[in-house]
This record gives sequence, C-alpha cells and structure tokens, in this order.
Amino acid sequence: MSEEKVLRILVGKAGLDGHDRGAKIIARALRDAGFEVIYTGLHQTPDMIAEAAVQEDVDAIGLSILSGAHMTLFPAVMKALKARGAEDVSVFGGGIVPQDDIVALKQAGVKEIFTPGVSTQAIVEWIHKNVQPREGVA
Repeated sequence: MSEEKVLRILVGKAGLDGHDRGAKIIARALRDAGFEVIYTGLHQTPDMIAEAAVQEDVDAIGLSILSGAHMTLFPAVMKALKARGAEDVSVFGGGIVPQDDIVALKQAGVKEIFTPGVSTQAIVEWIHKNVQPREGVA
C-alpha cells in the first residue's frame, strides 16, 4: 500500500571550479528520469554540500569536479557527511579523474565515478541499481 519513495539527489559543485554545464546537464537528466534534484550552484565548500544534503534529506550526492581537486574535495565531503551523522548518503561523482584516483576514491567510500563520455542514461541506470532510499528519512 505504501508508495515507492522518489530518490532525492543533490548535485554539487565543490571548490573553485567554475564549469557547471555538465552538472546542469546531469541535474536535468536526473530530473527527467523522475528523481527529485537539488542543485547547489557553483563554489560550494564540502561543508556547505554536506549541510545541504542533511537539510534536504537527500539519498545521494552527485559531485561534479573538473578542477583536479577531486582527491581533496571528495574525501572532505565524505568527512563532512560523517560529522553530521549522514554517512549513509551515497556519494558518486563525475569529472576528469585518473583511473588510479578512481580506485582510491572508491576505497574512501565514493560509490562511483563517471568520466567524460558516459551517457546520462548510464548514470540514471546506475542510480536505479545502486542508490536506495535512506532509512528513517521522510
């Protein structure tokens, strides 16, 4: 009898990276696929992204990082989520990330990294298969 919960996904741009076209395309594709999407806009700190994720009760965060600071910013977002008791928020991302760094980021808890050329449909399908609604979140 209960209605299936629509996944809420925050799309974030951490750091000083000013390129947000890809993030906006992903946000639109996710919205078109039926997800609820919150886009933080440019120049967000990891703490701002984690706080927005908690305030918006999101199930996942998609980070877009093209600045090369992925090895700093992804772990900082993970740490900020943990500090807020929200380590159950799935974190995935996209950008120009070398394969060795993808391995390290996944070991740090990032669920997936999408590199340039991956279709929006592939990202949507990955979310459907790998992101679950968070327990106890309305």
